[in-house]
Amino acid sequence: MPARGRPPHPNRARPPAGRTASPSASPKGSPREAAADEPRKLFRVAGLAAVSALFDHEPERVERLFYEERMKPAVGAFCKAMAAARKPYRMVEADELAKVAGTVLHGGVVALMAPRTLPAFDPEPARRAPAPLLVLDGVGNPHNLGAILRTAAFFGLPRVLLSDHPGQALPSEAAYRVAEGGFEWVALERAPALPALLKRLRAGHRIIGTALDQTRPTVDAGALSGWRQSGGKPPVLVLGNEEDGIPPATLAACDAVLTIPGSGRVQSLNVAATAAILIHALATG
Repeated sequence: MPARGRPPHPNRARPPAGRTASPSASPKGSPREAAADEPRKLFRVAGLAAVSALFDHEPERVERLFYEERMKPAVGAFCKAMAAARKPYRMVEADELAKVAGTVLHGGVVALMAPRTLPAFDPEPARRAPAPLLVLDGVGNPHNLGAILRTAAFFGLPRVLLSDHPGQALPSEAAYRVAEGGFEWVALERAPALPALLKRLRAGHRIIGTALDQTRPTVDAGALSGWRQSGGKPPVLVLGNEEDGIPPATLAACDAVLTIPGSGRVQSLNVAATAAILIHALATG
């Protein structure tokens, strides 16, 4: 059941229309059938942290639950919630759980949930009440997406935007697994036509891109840190593709472009590591 005092999930939306779970569905249902339930297009969320966050925020979205015997003490409340909702749950062997999860990296528990929609970002509220934003423009690795969402949740960054870059990773089972529950705490929204959107946000934000160019100003230059104390505009921070960086059109819409200084022994940081440093600067500035 939802934990008391928890805020509603920022991406809460009604599940897409389709076949619903039968009230008389048996908790003893086959995990093979659950994993292959193609008409329902269920989404697999693996790992105790991710599954716990899902039950804390949106238990009604969970359609089926599978777990190993060693996880019984940890998932008891989840099983009670599933029983109360008359939805299937089952303890299974490790090999069966791996088949349900599609990976051996399942952490002992897997929830099958109705997929979420990814809403479009509405810039008008952001213009009226400016706040820091993180934008991913072509970050293609789902593990990096998951790691960034985990960092954003850890530091309390409330919203992350995903551009319509063709290489941009979207929410996936792999990203959920790496995020360790981060998807339940961060509003994830689409940002189509990103360069035009950034120009609209300029009135109340400072648009900051990132680049490998060591001749650029560094993060220590104050564009991210200290904006609250100085009364400046909150930053919109843009991170680009792991290989090619920020697309030229997006870069042209930025007010400034920063880099993270290093020793020079390696060319760059992984984009998820870069995001962690910059999100920390946003959160503590």
